[in-house]
Amino acid sequence: MMVLPTLLFRRLALLLLLGACLAPAHAERIKDLATVQGVRPNQLVGYGLVIGLDGTGDMTTQTPFTVQSLLTMLGQLGVNLPPATSLQLKNVAAVAVTAELPAFARPGQRVDVVVGSIGNATSLRGGTLLLTALRGIDGQVYALAQGNLVIGGAGASAGGSKAQVNQLSAGRIAGGATVEREVPTRLANNGVIHLELQDTDFGTARLVEQAINKRFEDGTARALDGRSIEVRSPPTEEERVHFIADLEDLPVTPAQGAARVVVNARSGAVVMNQNVMLDPCAVAQGNLSVTINTDPSVSQPNALSNGTTQDTSKSTIDIRKDGGALFNLKGSASLGEVVKALNSLGATPQDLISILEAMKAAGALHANLEII
Repeated sequence: MMVLPTLLFRRLALLLLLGACLAPAHAERIKDLATVQGVRPNQLVGYGLVIGLDGTGDMTTQTPFTVQSLLTMLGQLGVNLPPATSLQLKNVAAVAVTAELPAFARPGQRVDVVVGSIGNATSLRGGTLLLTALRGIDGQVYALAQGNLVIGGAGASAGGSKAQVNQLSAGRIAGGATVEREVPTRLANNGVIHLELQDTDFGTARLVEQAINKRFEDGTARALDGRSIEVRSPPTEEERVHFIADLEDLPVTPAQGAARVVVNARSGAVVMNQNVMLDPCAVAQGNLSVTINTDPSVSQPNALSNGTTQDTSKSTIDIRKDGGALFNLKGSASLGEVVKALNSLGATPQDLISILEAMKAAGALHANLEII
């Protein structure tokens, strides 16, 4: 009599255990939602020279700073030229060098650098960057860069014709800089670390707090606002690293964001999230087109009038306005219904931007309209 209930109980317990162990399919890790305060890269910049160009360097008469930089470098190497020396260089270009110093970078590690011309060099292909100091915002040297450039573009010219693919005045050196100074990074302050959400959302901050407190001791995390979560961390560095590694792998299902429609006014792209809602409304869209045609002609004088031949032109302007039909859009509560309703208008992406703005002003579009 007790076999069947016991079997059902075991199967139910197994299902509950599997459900507790498996994270939701749409859950995200904390490391994808937030970053640890203080763990961030730092920007570096420097000024240098690229040599070895095939006659495509700066025109020294128009970029005197290139000549000045070269004379300074030669002086440091023991080569002193007379002050009145006029250098006509073709194979040298002045460049700006940028790099990103990762968090916890140590001296001796390699980082990539990006090199871009700041003069009028036509191409940096085949060039070599000379030793360049990369400085931070505090003026200190954090890395030294040098190496051969890799240019992603290609070009050729002959007989006044020119063909070019991609950009020739900027390139990249993989591992082209060596870190010389590290940036001190403190993971914890008074035994506390702070997580910073990538997007401000009070609901997501509360869910992250709950996930951490559920995994670790209750009271470990405390949401301070819609972006920052305070987390108590272990006292030693080794324990703190293991703690953060476990913390970042915790799954969290973020709260649904506000309804938003993002419009790119330059390309006409329109993107909306699943929370967009539409109230019943009527929309009429008409197209106004203006066409201007100019026909050139020649005015020829009579044979004995001593006049001259004159070029004239005749312009015609045609204005057409297509009658826009009135469309009745039904209220829509799901993204698919909103898209179907907007597609029924048959409007182009550029027309859709105007329609969305008008619908937002009329109160029919329940979403934040953002134009980028």
